[in-house]
Amino acid sequence: QVQVVESGGGLVQAGGSLRLSCAASGSWSTINTMGWYRQAPGRQRELVATQTSGGTTNYADSVKGRFTISRDNAKNTVYLQMNSLKPEDTAVYYCRYTDSRNPVWGQGTHVTDSS
Repeated sequence: QVQVVESGGGLVQAGGSLRLSCAASGSWSTINTMGWYRQAPGRQRELVATQTSGGTTNYADSVKGRFTISRDNAKNTVYLQMNSLKPEDTAVYYCRYTDSRNPVWGQGTHVTDSS
């Protein structure tokens, strides 16, 4: 069984930066995809960015050029560097781990515009 734990959320002013981290533990597979999704109040959860263990990335159009996903495969940890944050980036950010089994979600971390 795999567990994922996010960290790094908080209050940030528009134009600021934050870095989120997500670590997977347990019986994780070396071939997997980890990524970030977010859910704003009153809206559906949406993809932010994902990265495979082979390095392939995928970004939502709304964050391209501002957010960067990266990972440390040895630690099975994925990061999301968020720059030039906008009020509309306010949401609960969830980490998701996927391999050949069912996806595993973290509990989420809040990113809130403090402007």
